[in-house]
Amino acid sequence: MQDIYVSDQYAELNPTWHEEDSPWKARQIEEIIRKNGLRFDSLCEVGCGTGEILLNLSRSFPRVQFAGYEISPHAYQRAKTKEKSNVSFHLANVVEDKDSHYDVVVIADVIEHVENYISFIKDLRPCGRYKIFHIPLDLSVQSVLRAWPITKLRANVGHLHYFFKDTAIATLKDCGYSVIDYKYTASRLELPNQAFSSALMRLPRKLLFSINPDLAVRLLGGYSLLVLAE
Repeated sequence: MQDIYVSDQYAELNPTWHEEDSPWKARQIEEIIRKNGLRFDSLCEVGCGTGEILLNLSRSFPRVQFAGYEISPHAYQRAKTKEKSNVSFHLANVVEDKDSHYDVVVIADVIEHVENYISFIKDLRPCGRYKIFHIPLDLSVQSVLRAWPITKLRANVGHLHYFFKDTAIATLKDCGYSVIDYKYTASRLELPNQAFSSALMRLPRKLLFSINPDLAVRLLGGYSLLVLAE
């Protein structure tokens, strides 16, 4: 499945590389950083795509040095043109760069794409002190009943693994991480360019979430999980 990223296949299926989602994702990351009072001088993003999340974060933290790692030549070429004094991009797998160490490592919507995600998560531990994972919660009652939301994610964006909150957190703990904080993010409710079916589900998801967040996400889906760990 890695061929989808190394070739131009992913770019053909997703020509914007989801750049339109980046300001929203950067805000979620910034919020959990500020909420927990993290002090840091360096931050890297693993699987940075075309670099827009880092560029948004660099405007919020202008004194921090940012580095993005990407294995897709197509995405890297687009990101490389956006480098500036405190933002650099690398066509490389960060876990193979043994000399790299950062205060914060961001892994946003990545682990569900990696074939051996358990080894990948374990290999990330030496890369930095704090890790911020953003994990789509693709498994819900409605997604399993309808089936096509999951199969479509596999075909169009390369999701190989599917999580709900408990399995996402358990996976990180099983890989040796200590979870500091986590929160739901309303990815299907707030991100732009959502499918018509997501628009129809927006109100019931919001209403049930206001009553019981865990039950709402487990039944109706539409949310992701943002986790701060070390």
